[in-house]
Order: sequence, then structure tokens, then C-alpha cells
Amino acid sequence: MTPATPAYEDDNVFAKILKGEIPSEKLFEDDVAVAIMDVMPQSKGHCLVVPKAPSRNLLDASDETLEAVMPRVARLARAAKEAFSADGVRVAQFNEEPAGQTVFHLHFHVIPMYRGVELKRHAFGDVPMETIKEHAEAIRAALAKG
Repeated sequence: MTPATPAYEDDNVFAKILKGEIPSEKLFEDDVAVAIMDVMPQSKGHCLVVPKAPSRNLLDASDETLEAVMPRVARLARAAKEAFSADGVRVAQFNEEPAGQTVFHLHFHVIPMYRGVELKRHAFGDVPMETIKEHAEAIRAALAKG
């Protein structure tokens, strides 16, 4: 039998972003999710989709949340790929600490991938906020195209 998932705690960084307590570089927002730039990008254009419904991760998210958020993940992946002429896109989602999860609010990484370019380690090295804002503008432009 699988052990129970720990209770959701609403003081995590994504909950604070959703409540407007912490600023973020938003790409889009609707009643289901917010898409933001990752401030510790592993590649050019690395961004996130954060569902508004509270859950730690995939293990305790409702089927309705997952059903609603996946089209938004796909939309953002297409836009990020187009915005940076990426060769591919990695979509990543981690469930609990042993699997690499560090923020315990369900979220999806959308990481543009480029042939011959290795990913940076997450949370390694500073990226100027101006660069993140430029990347956000490029993705927003691609999203506006449809």
C-alpha cells in the first residue's frame, strides 16, 4: 500500500505567487493556472505552468485539475519552442523530494531544448532579470500568435 501524501501547505513559493505575495514574470493567467518564467532557468526560455488548485503534486491533484492544466502546458510548450527556435521541448514534473521536487505545489517545467547545448543545473548561476523579461516577451509574442 502506498503511504499517504503529506498535507498541502499554502506557504510555498508558488502559493505565494498565486496570492500575489511574491512577484513573478507572468506569461499568461486564467482561472485554471498561471504560466511564469523560471527565475533559475536550465535553458533559454525555461518557464513553468502552475495550477491554481492546491495540491502538492500529481499524486494528490484531482483528475479535473490535471485534465484542465495539460492543454495549457502544451500551449506553453509550443509557444516556447517557437519563441526561441528550439529543437525540442522537455516537459518535466516531479513528485516528492526523492524524485527531485523542491517546491511542494504542483507545477510543470517547460524547458526548450537545443541540439548540442547541455542544460544548466537548476538553481545554479544568476540570470539577470532583464534577460528573463526579454525571454518572457518572446514567449508572450508567440502565445499571441495562437
